[in-house]
Amino acid sequence: MSASLLAALRAAVGAVQVRTDGDLTAWELDWRRRWRGKALAVVRPGSTAEVAAVVRACAAHRVAIVPQGGNTGLVGGGVPDASGTQVLLSLQRMNRVLAIDEANLTLTAEAGCVLQAAQQAARAQGLLLPLSLAAEGSCTLGGNLATNAGGTQVLRWGNTRELCLGLEVVTAQGEVWNGLSGLRKDNTGYDLRDLFIGSEGTLGIITAATMKLAPLPAATSTALAACATLDDCVALLKRARTRLGAGLTGFEAMGRFALDLVVQHFPTLPNPLPTAPWTVLLEHSDTEGEAQARARFEALLGAALEDVLVLDAVVAESLAQSQALWQVRESLPLAQAEEGVNIKHDISVPVSSIAAFCTRSDAALRAYLPGIRLVNFGHLGDGNLHYNVQGPIGADAAQFLAEHEHAVNTIVFDAVAEFGGSFSAEHGIGGLKRDELALRKSPVALSLMRAIKQALDPLGLMNPGRVI
Repeated sequence: MSASLLAALRAAVGAVQVRTDGDLTAWELDWRRRWRGKALAVVRPGSTAEVAAVVRACAAHRVAIVPQGGNTGLVGGGVPDASGTQVLLSLQRMNRVLAIDEANLTLTAEAGCVLQAAQQAARAQGLLLPLSLAAEGSCTLGGNLATNAGGTQVLRWGNTRELCLGLEVVTAQGEVWNGLSGLRKDNTGYDLRDLFIGSEGTLGIITAATMKLAPLPAATSTALAACATLDDCVALLKRARTRLGAGLTGFEAMGRFALDLVVQHFPTLPNPLPTAPWTVLLEHSDTEGEAQARARFEALLGAALEDVLVLDAVVAESLAQSQALWQVRESLPLAQAEEGVNIKHDISVPVSSIAAFCTRSDAALRAYLPGIRLVNFGHLGDGNLHYNVQGPIGADAAQFLAEHEHAVNTIVFDAVAEFGGSFSAEHGIGGLKRDELALRKSPVALSLMRAIKQALDPLGLMNPGRVI
């Protein structure tokens, strides 16, 4: 069977684009280096027609397909299992920006287009693609859509779902649905677009998308503010929303230990404020100009300092300083990786409950394992924290993960449920959280999800073992 399938795959995309030997680490090992699989073949189609041909060949041979974009996922959803029986379908060759419609404020691109390349194409036309995340230099639009990625500007623009107007998808049967509409109003039945967004390749393969754009802001200001408590951070967020309105495009909170890791592993990065229990990174975009944007920021932070809501603050005076402050925030995941394998959490709770959630969870975890270290940071503006857990100093990272991951997850996810939150905010379910989903999702919701999976992928060949 493998020989006949490989022949069909080579006929579909060209022999050079079907790899079965050599070093396939780039496709078989995930970004966190926690999951290593073995693919029957890595197939690299160059067009939607070729993707459809690959899917039809795999369906005919009853062989599963694992779609992959930039391989930057964090939940083990984009690498094959260890069986050596799955086809890894890489979309990296499908990387073109197909069109920019300035009047309609839309960009259409193939699924393998790197997010940063799409951002730059929009910016060249004086427009903004308002999706930004740490991996934007290597993650792809298809992956962003498949996981409904969030990022640092959800507060203003919403998740990837809110930025997408249309999709092109290859179904599990190898048919092509072209829904690349740039329409903002299209009320013609079930919303198929939203069905595929966030489905993590389990229902079909996204091959292209039409995304919303916005005019570039006239000016963007960035500031750091030090706070004594997480309650103060939330109070500052409320005040910033009131004073800046839609101009508040970013509000990131970073705990002391998280920033300590950045200082330890990346000592050349700027550290303009004295160490504080919490540090907030704020971004404000203005349509009027640099002077007005800076004045609004300084007024906001000046009043917060007077009220002792903020202990200290600094406003970036140039684009270079702004980028340096953001680099500190974006280096947090890299600093964690340097420190060693840790237990990652991507949780969301109502903003009003964040401080109580952290107080409860911090105490429970420290009671469970004295010396445990909490790497807490994230998108406070939309209620999404990366509430990560590092082992005690000197503990073997792999052993800590093996012995404590389940118990730590239970403590954190029970607290999330208690506060009405979600145990997966923006990273997706993948294989890592599949069992957790089965335990914590309502039976009615799971039944509906399984019915959709059965209807669209009756052979179970689309990224099996992921989500449900």
